[in-house]
Amino acid sequence: MTQFMGSFTGKLDRKGRVSVPASFRAALERMGCPDLVLRLSHTDPCIEAWPLTTFTTMASGLNQLEVFSEAHDDLSLSLFADSYPMRPDGDGRVMLAEDAVAHAALGEAVTFMGRGTSFQIWEPAAAAKRVAEARQRARERGLTVPAPRAATDGRAA
Repeated sequence: MTQFMGSFTGKLDRKGRVSVPASFRAALERMGCPDLVLRLSHTDPCIEAWPLTTFTTMASGLNQLEVFSEAHDDLSLSLFADSYPMRPDGDGRVMLAEDAVAHAALGEAVTFMGRGTSFQIWEPAAAAKRVAEARQRARERGLTVPAPRAATDGRAA
């Protein structure tokens, strides 16, 4: 599985464009999905970036909620109202919407953080703080990644 890994600093230009890190663009190429969905995170002051196919799969979980329920309404608006599908230009740049820049409190410098199946765009100091908090909470809670289940024929699943 192709994953977005690492943290990188970039610059936001006056037109609101930023270059997606080369390794992230390469991951998109390996996935065969050049299109991204950029969205305002509903949990953090950052911009989330999802490969379109991954976003579509993730968002399909809404189908498990009652269509006219408050939970469906809140989550569907949170996922889609501030989402912007786009494809990086020939130079690997994406245009960030003004409301997205404001939501993440971005200045000239931005930090890209890989999250496996997606990545995030943060204000650099906020990114460093978020990673430190995540490490601390993971350590305090003794979090670890579950081991893959063994397949019935003895091979890893």
